[in-house]
Amino acid sequence: MKWQAHEKIEDRRSRMEDRKACIWRNLRSSILNPRFLTIGLAGLIFLTSGCVTTGPLDWVRNGFKVGPNYARPPAPVAEEWIEAKNPNVQNRHLQDWWRVFQDPALNSLIGTAYDQNLTLRTVGMRVLEARAQQAIAVGSIFPQTQQATGQYSRINLSHNTFNNPGAIGGLSGGFLPRNIAFGNNYSDWTAGFNMSWELDFWGRFRRNIESANASLDSSVENYDSALVTLFADVATNYVEYRVAQQRIKIARANIQIQEGLVSKAQKQFETGTATSVDLNQLKTLLEQTRSTIPALQSVQGQANDALCTLLGLPPRDLEPELGPGPDLRIDPPSAAPLPDIPSWVAVGIPADLLRRRPDIRAAERQVAAQSAQIGVAEAELYPTIFVNGTLGYDASDLSKLFESRSFFGNITPNFKWNILNYGRIANNVHLQQAKTQELIDSYQNQVLTAAQQVQTALRGFLRSREQAEILVHSATAAREATKVEEQRFSEIKADVNRLYTLENTKLQEQDNLAVAQGNIALNLINVYRALGGGWEIRYEKDAAPGGQESPVLGPIPPSKKPEQLQAPKPIPQAKRIPPAKVEDQTSERTEARDQRSEAKDERSDIRVLPSEFEDRRTAIRRDP
Repeated sequence: MKWQAHEKIEDRRSRMEDRKACIWRNLRSSILNPRFLTIGLAGLIFLTSGCVTTGPLDWVRNGFKVGPNYARPPAPVAEEWIEAKNPNVQNRHLQDWWRVFQDPALNSLIGTAYDQNLTLRTVGMRVLEARAQQAIAVGSIFPQTQQATGQYSRINLSHNTFNNPGAIGGLSGGFLPRNIAFGNNYSDWTAGFNMSWELDFWGRFRRNIESANASLDSSVENYDSALVTLFADVATNYVEYRVAQQRIKIARANIQIQEGLVSKAQKQFETGTATSVDLNQLKTLLEQTRSTIPALQSVQGQANDALCTLLGLPPRDLEPELGPGPDLRIDPPSAAPLPDIPSWVAVGIPADLLRRRPDIRAAERQVAAQSAQIGVAEAELYPTIFVNGTLGYDASDLSKLFESRSFFGNITPNFKWNILNYGRIANNVHLQQAKTQELIDSYQNQVLTAAQQVQTALRGFLRSREQAEILVHSATAAREATKVEEQRFSEIKADVNRLYTLENTKLQEQDNLAVAQGNIALNLINVYRALGGGWEIRYEKDAAPGGQESPVLGPIPPSKKPEQLQAPKPIPQAKRIPPAKVEDQTSERTEARDQRSEAKDERSDIRVLPSEFEDRRTAIRRDP
């Protein structure tokens, strides 16, 4: 009985060992099965902690791309401006804001700067560069290597090597067919095509295309931002030019009055009714007023030179084209630098900054471009899958190269996986994430800074108007008091000290009024600069009918070999400014006209913002 029980135990143990062996064989065969290896490899890739940022479900939801899908970051904006309740602050938008000044000269300057400014052209070339980079990124998703190849080789093998063809042919004893040649010398002709294609399994190339699209959008926004800055700079320098003109007019008007007072004082001194102190005191006032003119002319010249640079012209005097500016008014006193400075301003709401200011839009697009780089970096964590192939013809005789028997080909799928990289790839992912967060913070700070700039300029505009209104009363009072004292001086009844003080005060108040009225225009320009207005002009330019040319502040041709920039296109509703008179030289005008024609053709070649940019930007931009 004991023997039977022992036999049963051994039999059961044997069956268990057989079952274990069977299970192990099945498990080993499953592990070595390619399908099991693929599933296990994918599981290892997606489940390894500490290296992977995108899970399998997110990979599928993202369109089989690793890395995060971009979403526009939130931006801190107020509900309304601090000055929103002011009746002069309007909740609407202005595109061509410079037209509110109703100054044809300013309108023409804006049009000339748009057509001829060289900084704007530089930024435009960057748009073309970004478009080329985007096209390169799109091309990378297709087979990366596609080459047609051809080669001829003449081979001479050594007779003193093992298994050389000549020795093998001699040992065959004539048993080989005649069409099989053995020899150490032969030719080889090859022609074919090879291809290498890295499959975008993890979305690395598609993420790179997303980044390139966003970078292209950013370059377009930078162009628009350059337009905003250009137009505001032109308007600012133009107002400064006009303010300097008005201040010079005020100084000269006072000089004329003071010269009359000095002349009267000289006569009174000669007749003994005035002392030398009285005469010299009035002469001091006169020379003091004259001394202000050179400084004002220097300010005017600086604005003139800045305008020339903005217009793409060499420095020259623009006064023949711009004219003397508005006339001074006496009652009520006014030295406004522009024909009309509105008392209102159109600012919209703070949230409009996110879509109106090109630099904010450019910052947001830079965030999108950098966000896509996270997916590009993360794709390096996973295996790269290639498909290589070669097709061609190979023959020792050129006449038989393209026969069907000369055809050869191969297809070689393979993969490459960067392992044991010691954290370099994972840390590169962390680097791209940190860069993205840095750009998000910069974007949000730029929104805050833009709101601050608008609020500061808006407050300056409203307060400068109040200051100018007060100075009008002050200048009026100073003029009336001085007028009375001048009359009394003519009657030899005035106190020269009081007259000196009143004349000096009148000059200062009139000068302060001119500066204050100029500050109204400058602050209004700064408001529209901060709001990001004016870049929409390129839509008007693209939609304007062709074939119209009217020279606006074109460069004056020199006496020899004129080198001109192109004549600018006309701006809608802008009046033409009479150009400076030049000598009537037929040959020079003909040469200048030919150069303008060539420059116009060149400008049409480099116009850098076609409608396709806007279409692409609209298609790519995501809703918040």
